[in-house]
Amino acid sequence: MGRETAFYTHGHHASVLRSHRWRTAANSAAYVLEEIAPDAAVLDIGCGPGTISADFAEAVPSGHVVAVDASSTVLGEAEVAAGGRGLRNIEFRVGDVHRLEFGDGAFDVVHAHQLLQHVGKPVAALREMRRVRTGRGVVAARDADYGGMFWYPQLPGLDAWRDLYQRVARANGGEPDAGRRLHAWAREAGFREVGASAGAWCYASAEERQWWGELWAERIVESNFARSAVDGGHASAEELRRMGRAWLDWAGDEDGWFVVPHGEVVCRG
Repeated sequence: MGRETAFYTHGHHASVLRSHRWRTAANSAAYVLEEIAPDAAVLDIGCGPGTISADFAEAVPSGHVVAVDASSTVLGEAEVAAGGRGLRNIEFRVGDVHRLEFGDGAFDVVHAHQLLQHVGKPVAALREMRRVRTGRGVVAARDADYGGMFWYPQLPGLDAWRDLYQRVARANGGEPDAGRRLHAWAREAGFREVGASAGAWCYASAEERQWWGELWAERIVESNFARSAVDGGHASAEELRRMGRAWLDWAGDEDGWFVVPHGEVVCRG
């Protein structure tokens, strides 16, 4: 099994983590919650600041959760947050989804949220997730689909942002339209039963627009994405600033509406 070959497009800038900390099991993993028994052993891969992982830990009072991420820095934040919630049945480890340091069949549920779009070998990653899952357990994955995102009003600056994001993410070795591919990747990985579904985040209220628009306006000029865009020759700093202003224009429009669609799979066999 090879090591990771892709570069994480977003990085862990403050604007990125504000988005990641908002995620919960309810708003980001509801499709798999019914698969998690109170005594389950759960592996959460690509856990980031650990908000979903901590919710899983609360859902398995007689089980345990292992949360894995490639970044030791973000895992430190996740560990502190879980401790603040009084959780004792969760542990955090640095790891690579392509080389999981667990034995075969170690977990009842293996979960990844917004991970497979950022890895260089998503099918190999799913095979490794399958390896560490018990015979009766499940592998669950959810990823956004940038090509499927839609919004109102139509702003050329946001069209330019999406086109740029897709080019940068693919140059970094990932697949930004992963959501629509999850079910195909899962079958290629050898799963005999793949339950596919879809979910969405919608930002429409004034508060939601401000939060979503401002974090992207900041992310597009200051995060790893911005550096990848400029250093890779995909956009100039001024072009990024114009896209950032388009995000603020959208956020300030009372008619503003934005949807992020996700593909979801629960895999068995």
